[in-house]
Amino acid sequence: MSQVSSILIVDDEPNLRKSLSMILQREGCQVTTAGNAAEALRYLEAGEFQLAFLDIKMPDMDGITLLAEVRSKSPDMPVFILTAHATLETAMQAVRLGANDYLLKPIDPDIIVKRVRDALQDQRVPRRRREITSQLHELLNELHQMESPAAQPPENPAPAAAPRDARYLQRGTFTLDLHTRTLQLADRTIQLPPSTFNFLVSLLRHSPEPVTYEVLVQEAQGYDLSRAEARELARGQAHELRKALESDLRNPRYVITVRDVGYRLVT
Repeated sequence: MSQVSSILIVDDEPNLRKSLSMILQREGCQVTTAGNAAEALRYLEAGEFQLAFLDIKMPDMDGITLLAEVRSKSPDMPVFILTAHATLETAMQAVRLGANDYLLKPIDPDIIVKRVRDALQDQRVPRRRREITSQLHELLNELHQMESPAAQPPENPAPAAAPRDARYLQRGTFTLDLHTRTLQLADRTIQLPPSTFNFLVSLLRHSPEPVTYEVLVQEAQGYDLSRAEARELARGQAHELRKALESDLRNPRYVITVRDVGYRLVT
């Protein structure tokens, strides 16, 4: 790993924390360990990490609940779930809440190193792209101001409209900021978990046409799944999206189920 990365390990097993720390430190990572969820949350409040490992079973808070807390504080940070007792239910829960990977104990050093490298690289590329895009926008704005003739500003200037370029995806009352990954719905600003935001991006790009379960999961999370598997994941994401958008979950206004097909977004 060419850059020093700060990684948080949360697990109540001291031996696992020690061995995983050694593996990552050999790769040049800066590692912080926590034996429980409360300690982990204090570390997250105090500083920024590039990646986190969370154990599923801990005495004070299970890893799935902690994952939701982590996502609220660090929505873009890659999170790996560690467990010795894998079940389809917990795997689905983890993915719905935005986990990037689901790893079984005992850990395999080669797999850990490869997965961490891939996750950090995937994180750095879009981050650097966003930084470059932002810098280009600033330079273009400065150039435009330099080339525009000087003019006396009015006493009560109207607020400038937000630019609508590749940074934004807009349909009807929905505006997605793909840089800050936030949703503006009419007069509401809504922050969504990363995987749910990606799910909304897919729906909005296809709106008002229906999107199949398989396409939604592939576009939002990069998984090629069977119809049944994709339907299960898509249902979880649709539920999370409806909780954020709808005033009446029983009669959704925006996220509409298309029976035996998938979902469509009404904007």
